[in-house]
Amino acid sequence: MTQAIREPWGLSVFGAGSVQREPQVARVKLAVDLLAPTPDEAFKRAGTAVKQLRDTVRRHGIPDAAVSGSRLSLTSSYEGYGADRKFLGYRCQASYTVEASALHDLQQLIVDAVDAGANHVEEVVFDVHDKPALRDEARRLAVAAARRKAEVYAEAAGAGLGPVIHLQDVDPETLGVRSHGRLISGEGVDGDLAPGLVEIAAAVLVGYSLTP
Repeated sequence: MTQAIREPWGLSVFGAGSVQREPQVARVKLAVDLLAPTPDEAFKRAGTAVKQLRDTVRRHGIPDAAVSGSRLSLTSSYEGYGADRKFLGYRCQASYTVEASALHDLQQLIVDAVDAGANHVEEVVFDVHDKPALRDEARRLAVAAARRKAEVYAEAAGAGLGPVIHLQDVDPETLGVRSHGRLISGEGVDGDLAPGLVEIAAAVLVGYSLTP
């Protein structure tokens, strides 16, 4: 089947670019999740775990401003369904995100946080502080990549490459590439929790006019 160009206005090309940097910060998502037979006991046990967790984080030199969290929540917990449904007790939960800059101490921080009562480690995300500037650099690389591709196409077609007439930002995540926080294997912190490199990506669709 012959394909036709419905709107022959010029040349449209896709460009992608990325930069890689050593991670500067880690965000650790922790949760306290405790079950007790009474609401009072659930609140007391969870409150004790939260206090121990906050004390542990402070001992690692992390200020309170670098810790964000939720209030304690209480729900009834059951097991099974219908006639077999069984009441288990009262579940008290609270979640926290700890931002740590001392990556060499990250593994021990997580171990100590779990020992203090954070019985769920939900996620560890590595990031960089100067993300806006790095993202701008990735965008410039994406535009440059698009232009190189356009020049090749124009040369192969025996045409000249005219000015840009359209430029559209493309979310890298729609292409399966995370725009930030993506880890590349490489040298990182010592220990088992080595983050490698953080990659920040950008993508763009550029339209050029063509000249004879």
